Amino acid sequence: MRTLALAALLVVSPGLFAPMRAAAVESRLVHDGDADFRVATVDLRADALGLYWRDANGTAYGSIERLRQGGAAEGETLAFATNAGIYDREFRPLGLTIAEGTTLRALNTTKPRGATGNFGMQPNGVFYVDRQGHAGVVRTDAWRSLAIDARLATQSGPMLLVDGEINPAFVESSDSRKWRSGVCAPAPDKAVFAVSIAPVTFHAFARLFRDRLGCRDALFLDGTLSQIYTAADGYSGAPDMMVRPYAGMLAVFAGTPAAR
Repeated sequence: MRTLALAALLVVSPGLFAPMRAAAVESRLVHDGDADFRVATVDLRADALGLYWRDANGTAYGSIERLRQGGAAEGETLAFATNAGIYDREFRPLGLTIAEGTTLRALNTTKPRGATGNFGMQPNGVFYVDRQGHAGVVRTDAWRSLAIDARLATQSGPMLLVDGEINPAFVESSDSRKWRSGVCAPAPDKAVFAVSIAPVTFHAFARLFRDRLGCRDALFLDGTLSQIYTAADGYSGAPDMMVRPYAGMLAVFAGTPAAR
């Protein structure tokens, strides 16, 4: 779905795409502790994961449904979508945003003092897929030194897991429960997304990625407004009345070959 890619339209050579069709995104319900989670796994060897914000006219999609409709108008079927990282009050991504190799928003290395929102909780991080189709999650403070040649990236925060350890800022006994979404890459060719079906603590959400999803590094994407859509299961996560316009979405369209 090239013409819907986030950014000014880019000319993409057909030679950049492998001769295969996108496989169905794996969607499953996972129970952990006292909570249920929708988990979607994207096989990057076959599924072309894209990052979408604005259409060809520069208008923000704003919602998964509008992105789906935009794809349908071009003969594409939306297989999977979820919100990307946290955004500001002007509905612009708050941190690094890369689509089709073009940087649309710069890395945000600000570390606020005192009380702050989730993005400012340390460490925050970046989810990316590079030009070789390999995915990962890294800390923001390591991004520049790694010199990753990213095809897509979204910055958010906080990190849920760092090198297999739950973020020490999370309190297991906390009474702060929200709908939460996040992402990890348990292998370079897999991106795993999860959203809670009901409100959960940060600690419980991080434990899911560590103990059930096989991740060592995982990133929180967003909270109360988060949803995952799959063609097989529809919408999961926050109820519709809680959802607000998104400033970016990560999505797979069926029949779109994986980039190489």
